[in-house]
Amino acid sequence: MALLTLEDVTVRFGARAALDAVRLDVAEHEIVSVLGPSGSGKSTMLRVIAGLQAPGGGRVLLDGADQAAVPVHRRGVGLMFQDHQLFPQRDVAGNVAFGLRMHGASRAEQRTRVEELLELVGLPGAGGRAVSTLSGGEQQRVALARALAPRPRLLMLDEPLGQLDRGLRERLVVELRGLFGRLGTTVLAVTHDQGEAFALADRVVVMGDGRVAQTGTPLGVWQRPASAFVARFLGFDNVVPATVGGESADTPWGKLPMEPGSPQGGRTLLVRPAGVRMAAPDDGLRCEVETRTFRGSRVVVRLRPEGGGPPLDAECAPAEAPREGDTVGVTFSQDDVVVLAESGTGAKTNATAKTNADAGLRDGSRST
Repeated sequence: MALLTLEDVTVRFGARAALDAVRLDVAEHEIVSVLGPSGSGKSTMLRVIAGLQAPGGGRVLLDGADQAAVPVHRRGVGLMFQDHQLFPQRDVAGNVAFGLRMHGASRAEQRTRVEELLELVGLPGAGGRAVSTLSGGEQQRVALARALAPRPRLLMLDEPLGQLDRGLRERLVVELRGLFGRLGTTVLAVTHDQGEAFALADRVVVMGDGRVAQTGTPLGVWQRPASAFVARFLGFDNVVPATVGGESADTPWGKLPMEPGSPQGGRTLLVRPAGVRMAAPDDGLRCEVETRTFRGSRVVVRLRPEGGGPPLDAECAPAEAPREGDTVGVTFSQDDVVVLAESGTGAKTNATAKTNADAGLRDGSRST
């Protein structure tokens, strides 16, 4: 049985559905990241689970028990917000112990638990410090310790690293994954940051327009986006209509090679930038280099086909990147041409915690 189950949960604000019959299962000890653009329903989902927002339809179950009549403080879930919401009038220890006091823990129990958690989050001996003297990363650690103190059966994180600079976010997300793994914590985290979600989670749930558009392992979702919406949200712009016949497809960029057994007929294709291969101008589709964008160890090159058609992105090493204004030839790698399921935000998907079809792509994710 799943620790958390959402059964067709619906929330409407006027005519708009913030959540539209959402189904989601989260297994015990699983780390699930809910990813999506602003307004996709991510934070509303957390508020419904916590009891801060009543659903207009559907059910929330924890350990199989309907939570409709259970007040917020009795649900046994922890919620950590983006702005941390620390109490400025209390020191670090007072903040961490807050939930323990609300649950009636003795002073000795509070002291022991606070010391244990501060050690765990990398702030040993910081109990007496004023929260105003802490850096953003330290405040995030205190907020996490406070959320973990009452030993919640489910920990929910709402954009937990959103206010931190990128370098610190990248370090902390690795620490958080290791910490949750050691504790065996069940985590549901929402974010709009793809790198954060993919680094933290065992499973990623992509949302759009209040619906679940896709669920799967991080590598599985990245390699096989289910729809044009998911592909574009992940930053892939090479999405075009096509007609698939046999092991090739007619597209605005000419014929593209397809894997054997690909769905046939009218389809929408994604070509990952890594599969757009640049060569001499007379080798393949002739394109002009419009722009070059440096992204760490790779360069994304925007190409404009000379014969018309939509622009496309290619990815290469900095030393191999052509100059703006150059003419290059383009060929396509079969392995990086993906048939998308459809073009919208996705069918209403039952995001189960069971093994996904792409479980073989887990790529080092912690098993549950």
